[in-house]
Amino acid sequence: MQRILVTGANKGIGLALVRAILERDDKACVILGSRDTARGQAAIDSLIETQPQWADRLVPLDLDVTSTESVENAVALVQAKFPDDASPLYGVVNNAGIGLGSAQPIPVFDVNVRGVQRVCEAFLPLLNPAHGRIVNITSAAGPKFVSECPEDLRQFLTDDGIQWSSLEGFMDEYLDPATGALEGHGLRNSDAYGLSKACANSYTLCLAREHPNLSINACTPGWIDTDLTRYHAEASGKSPTELGMKPASEGTRSALYLLFEPLEGNGRYYGSDAVRSPLDAYRAPGDPPFQG
Repeated sequence: MQRILVTGANKGIGLALVRAILERDDKACVILGSRDTARGQAAIDSLIETQPQWADRLVPLDLDVTSTESVENAVALVQAKFPDDASPLYGVVNNAGIGLGSAQPIPVFDVNVRGVQRVCEAFLPLLNPAHGRIVNITSAAGPKFVSECPEDLRQFLTDDGIQWSSLEGFMDEYLDPATGALEGHGLRNSDAYGLSKACANSYTLCLAREHPNLSINACTPGWIDTDLTRYHAEASGKSPTELGMKPASEGTRSALYLLFEPLEGNGRYYGSDAVRSPLDAYRAPGDPPFQG
C-alpha cells in the first residue's frame, strides 16, 4: 500500500487532492494532515460519508507546519501507526500555505517556506529510499515574482547550487526591518507571498540535489477558488468564477502527476497543466514545455 502524507488537507486543494488520490489508486492510503484535530476528523468524516470503503485508507494526523514540536510529534505518530515498516511513506505533499491577507510577511514565510522545510527534513527518514516522492505545492506567483526582481536576486533564487543555509539567511535578512534589505532589494511587504513561493521553489532545487534518489519537485495548482485566493474576488466585487478561478478539484492535476507518473529530471517546477515550467517566468497552461 502506498501511504501519502498531505499537509493542510482538511479543506481546499488539500482535501480535493486527498479525494483524487483515493479515487486514482485503490491501494493508496492517505495520511490527512491538519493543524486542527476537529477539522481534520470532520474532513475524513466527509470523505467516508460519500465513500464508506475509504474508511480504512484514511489516517488523521495533527500537524502544524509552523511548530517543530508538532512536526516531530507527527513523525512519531506515523512511526507508531506503522511500526513494522521502516519506510512507511511513499510520498509527502506539502500543501499547507497561507496568503497575504494580513500583509504580515513573517507568518507567510513561516508556513510557505520554513513549514515546507520542517516537514521535509522531519519526514525524509520515513520515505521509501528507492522510490519516495515529495511534492511541494507552490504557486505561479513565485516565477512571476522572480521575473520582475533585480538580476542579482533572480540569479540567487534560480541557482542550481543554492543551499538552505543561504536561503534561510536571505529570508532572515529580508524579514528583519532593521537591515533595510527590503528597500535595498527594491521589495515591499506586499511582495512577501510571491517571494515566499519563489523561495519554496529554490528549496525544492536544494532538496532534490541533496537527495537524488528521491523524486522531489514543485508545482502550482493554478488559479483556484480557495480561502487563500478568495479575498481577490471580495476586493474586486466579483465572484471567483467571474475572475476565472477554478474549483479545488481542478487544482490537483499537477500534484497527481508528480506523485504517480514517470518523471524526467528532479528538482523541477511544473505548471497547473503538469508541464515543466521555468522558475523565473510565468508559463501559461498550454504553452510549450520549458526546456532549460
